[in-house]
Order: sequence, then structure tokens, then C-alpha cells
Amino acid sequence: MPINVIAFGSLSEIVGESLQLENIADTNSLISELNKHYPDLQHSKYLVAVNKKMINANTPLNANDTVALMSPFSGG
Repeated sequence: MPINVIAFGSLSEIVGESLQLENIADTNSLISELNKHYPDLQHSKYLVAVNKKMINANTPLNANDTVALMSPFSGG
């Protein structure tokens, strides 16, 4: 079950612009896995979107979902 991960801004310098992970059930598991492989990510603040929808809580992931990691931003 591949999950596509894309990163923007300074987060792409940590994890790369995109990667694909297997056997990830939900966003909490994804973040835990990323923190294991990219320890600098633990010290970064970022927002998470699944299939172009911002999330605020653990979200189940399905095959071929796309998860975006984005630096916080403000509108104006």
C-alpha cells in the first residue's frame, strides 16, 4: 500500500521533495516513521494535508494517498 509524501519549503531540505512509503496505516504512524528516518523533522513545525485537505487529527491512509508536509503559513 504505497503512500506518497511530498514536502514543501524547508521541510523538503530535510526529507526531500517527495518519497513513497509502504504499509503506513494512518498519519500518526507516518509521522512516527518519518521522525525515525529524519530526526531533524522532530524539531520542525509543519502542517499536514491528506489528498489536498488539511487535517488536525490522526487520519487513516489508503493506498496511493498523497500526504503533504507544509511549513506553517499565514494569509493576508
